[in-house]
Amino acid sequence: MSKQQLAWKRKPEAEDYRGALNYLSLVGSDTHAKKLLRALHRAKTVERAAKDLLRASNLPLLPRDEPHVDEDLRRIHKGKPLAPVLLVQGEASKGLPLIVADGYHRICAICYYDENAPILCRMARLNA
Repeated sequence: MSKQQLAWKRKPEAEDYRGALNYLSLVGSDTHAKKLLRALHRAKTVERAAKDLLRASNLPLLPRDEPHVDEDLRRIHKGKPLAPVLLVQGEASKGLPLIVADGYHRICAICYYDENAPILCRMARLNA
């Protein structure tokens, strides 16, 4: 029996962009964070495999019982739509991993659900 297909919102919500801006302003200047946020607003929504996003970011898979991961897993099993994740493309030649500006818990939850599942995401370039 195959798993149900993941439900996705068409675009990120305002709170997702606020979360991304908060995070990006911690790892870079406010000016650059705002520039990246504008690029994320303009970016096309694309699909990437859950396991590839986790690997490219160099982030660990959070425990399944972590409250936000657990909450997202419940949303998935209930068929509720998830917001696309917001990313900043890494640069392997400079040793810079993919930055998950918003959606780390969703990525982890989807890895538990099906690590090969496509995740909807928007990606900005670091030099945006």
